[in-house]
Amino acid sequence: MVKESIIHHVRNNNPLIHHLINQVVMNFVANGLLSFGASPVMAKAKEEAKDMASGADGVFINIGTLTKEELPAMIAAGKAANEREKPVVLDPVGVAATPFRSEAIQEIMQHVQPTVIKGNAGEVAHLVDIPWKVKGVDSTDGGNMEDIAQQAAKKYATAVIVTGKTDFICTGDHVFENTTGHPFLTKVTGGGCLLGSIIAACLTTDDSIEDQLLSAVTFYGLAAEYAAAHEGVAGPGSFKPRFIDALSYDVRTLKGRL
Repeated sequence: MVKESIIHHVRNNNPLIHHLINQVVMNFVANGLLSFGASPVMAKAKEEAKDMASGADGVFINIGTLTKEELPAMIAAGKAANEREKPVVLDPVGVAATPFRSEAIQEIMQHVQPTVIKGNAGEVAHLVDIPWKVKGVDSTDGGNMEDIAQQAAKKYATAVIVTGKTDFICTGDHVFENTTGHPFLTKVTGGGCLLGSIIAACLTTDDSIEDQLLSAVTFYGLAAEYAAAHEGVAGPGSFKPRFIDALSYDVRTLKGRL
């Protein structure tokens, strides 16, 4: 379900989202967020992280290509957002892959209260000590994703999104499912990262967090379905530019397909 007023609010207000993000996907995420209707800034220097986050409307922390030097900037940005009651989206990319990533996420969460934790099943399962098969930064196992989302939401006192063929969104005692989307999203580097950015933008409205998260995730999936259905799309390479285009469309266009 997409609450169209949330999408319109983002586009009318053009919120600034401060990204401390995977350097592999910066260009894709920045262009995708611009197409959606918000404004990205990519700044990971610890010397400016607090100031940049203070002036932004939301913060997105993603540890995809984390280095030791970047960790203090992520913490500073997250703390500044918390102090100003601005949303923080945390994406624990590949947290189960190495002890360094796992320890870094725990350090971030000692200082920063995320509004939303978004990750695949393997990443979120790791945060609540549930065994799960992973390959690098990807999740490969199957299991009870709804239970994982609920356990993580309870443990970290935050909303949780577990992404997959079906996405599970947990806000307190409520769990919602989203089945929109397309497999091409798993074949494009940054598909999950861009979703986190768009979630951060939708969190800047005055709506309930349930409506904000459902709207962001569902809209994203509809845009992927629309792009994949285009007659000129033959695979992930041709899907990518069509998807960025689709993120700029309205909900009725996306639901109408081609």
